Amino acid sequence: MDRKVLRNLSYGVYVVTTIKDDNKIGCIANSIMQVTSDPVTVAVSINHDNYTNGIINETGKFAVSILKENSDSKIIGDFGFKSSKDNDKFKTVDYKEVDCMPVIMDSCGYFICKVIDKVETTTHTVFIGKVINADGYTNDNPMTYKYYHEKLKGTSPKNAPTYEEEKEVKTDNNKNTKKWKCKVCGYVYEGDELPKDFVCPICGQPHTEFYEVD
Repeated sequence: MDRKVLRNLSYGVYVVTTIKDDNKIGCIANSIMQVTSDPVTVAVSINHDNYTNGIINETGKFAVSILKENSDSKIIGDFGFKSSKDNDKFKTVDYKEVDCMPVIMDSCGYFICKVIDKVETTTHTVFIGKVINADGYTNDNPMTYKYYHEKLKGTSPKNAPTYEEEKEVKTDNNKNTKKWKCKVCGYVYEGDELPKDFVCPICGQPHTEFYEVD
């Protein structure tokens, strides 16, 4: 079964955030859709293992920031490949608080939601949220899941609904180009040598966290 065909579905790339006791929490999500128009409601799928899931369950509120194609990819690295339980993901990102909720400035815009229902699956919670506030910043193209994979060469975090185990990258013996793979997010760098000052554009790891693919 060719699961890559599912990438043709209209996924976006979003930062889902919430807050508890002044602690700002967030993670990357791609499975978000509008459910109804009156009232405006949306559904977001968050893995049970994500720290963000538990906080949304407790607080009953969340915000969604819509990433754009030229958003800093380090946002995806910080919010997609680290846990809010152990990391302050907002330390180096430009954000503001709207209705006491943190939203990302380097985005197309945001909407704030109050949880009105939820559906539990084996691995994920689908939160149904009523949109209580929303605003847009720019007319830039929103980032799609397909763009993230094909243009940024990014991979999905293991907790994502669309995660699939990446096959080992193979080099072409007829080419001289070498490849190095990030141990954290799977990003692949191609070139004659991996620069000592290279930093992964997806998750921000230094060159020491890359290994050469045989």
